[in-house]
Amino acid sequence: MRRSGLPLGRLSDEALLAGMATGAPESALAFVRRFQRMVFGIAIAVIDDPQLAEDIAQQTFERAWRHAQVYDSRRGSVKTWLATITHNLAIDAVRARNATPVSPEDLEALLGIVTRTPEQWALAGEAASRIRAAVAGLPRQQARAVVMAGIYGMTARQIAEFEGIPLGTAKTRIRTAMGRLRTVLGPERADHD
Repeated sequence: MRRSGLPLGRLSDEALLAGMATGAPESALAFVRRFQRMVFGIAIAVIDDPQLAEDIAQQTFERAWRHAQVYDSRRGSVKTWLATITHNLAIDAVRARNATPVSPEDLEALLGIVTRTPEQWALAGEAASRIRAAVAGLPRQQARAVVMAGIYGMTARQIAEFEGIPLGTAKTRIRTAMGRLRTVLGPERADHD
C-alpha cells in the first residue's frame, strides 16, 4: 500500500486527501485512520453523546471526501479544515437536538433514562460553569488559544497557522491562559481532592 514510493502513513495530509478525492480506497482508509481520534474528540466535546459523535465523525469524513477537490491549502491545513467541518456538523446536531420540544408525557420516561445521580449532575454542571466562567474571564486571544488547544486538540503550531500569528505567540497565549486558569480554578479544586 504505497503511493509515490512512500508508505501511506508517511504521506502528507494533503497527499492523502488528494488520494481520497481520486477514489483510492487505501488513501481514504489512511486518511480516516490519521484523523479519526481528532474528529471524534471534537464531536464528543461539542455534543457529549458517543453515538451521535460517531455519526458526526462519519458525516465529517463523507463531507471531506465529497469536497476534497475544493480544499484550499491557503485557507488552512487539512487538519484545521477537517476540524472546522466536524465542529460545524456537531453544532448543527446540537441545534437540531435542542429544537425538538419534549411533551410533558415523555418527560417522565426521559428522566428515568438518566444514569447519573442528581448530585453528580449538579457537581458536573457546577464544575463546567466554573470553567466556562474562568475561560470567559480571559483576554479573548488567550481564551481562543486555550479552547483550540484544549477542546479541539490543536497544537501550538496549528493554532499559530490558523490565527496567522508566530508560533511563539501561540505558545505564550496557551501558557499564559493555562496559568491564569490554574490560578482561578486551582484553590477550590485542591479543596475537593
